[in-house]
Amino acid sequence: MTFPAQALDPVFLLITRVGLAALFLAGALHKLHDREGFTETVRDYRILPASVSHLAALGLVTAETGVGVCLLLPGLDPLGSLGAALILTLYSGAIGLNLARGRSHIDCGCLGPRRGQPISGWLLLRNAGLGALALLLLLPPAPRAMGWVDLFSISAGLAMTVLLWLAAHGLSGAAIPPTPAGEGS
Repeated sequence: MTFPAQALDPVFLLITRVGLAALFLAGALHKLHDREGFTETVRDYRILPASVSHLAALGLVTAETGVGVCLLLPGLDPLGSLGAALILTLYSGAIGLNLARGRSHIDCGCLGPRRGQPISGWLLLRNAGLGALALLLLLPPAPRAMGWVDLFSISAGLAMTVLLWLAAHGLSGAAIPPTPAGEGS
């Protein structure tokens, strides 16, 4: 059986789609749980006037929620894929600008505020990889029937993705020494 050169295995696409949706929905949920803290995080990036930080934070949470829902509902493609890539690009721009300013001490706000994860070059690489995965979802699935082995593969793939994600974040956090409060402002 041969597939078109641009087609991807539906198991890979489903793992990617559900994984990205879970990431965006979890991020939105954490940010909604501490709206004030996330507004402070947005303000701390010093990109927008402080007076619009609350509105920007609300817009980001709304966009993340919309992307997560669109990724789970195939009829809403390519909105989910393109929205994910756009949000990741926006976040990377904000992180890159602050790294260029020498403000690496600020919290990334990735899975909600006050997590103690400072921005770093690692986050730029992570966002680039996630953005590439989001854009891969624009490719068509290979035309093949899926069976019970595929369902097992999807479950195992999602479990491994979560474990790798947690391990990567644990290692990246361990590699970054804590910055004393107020330093680098």
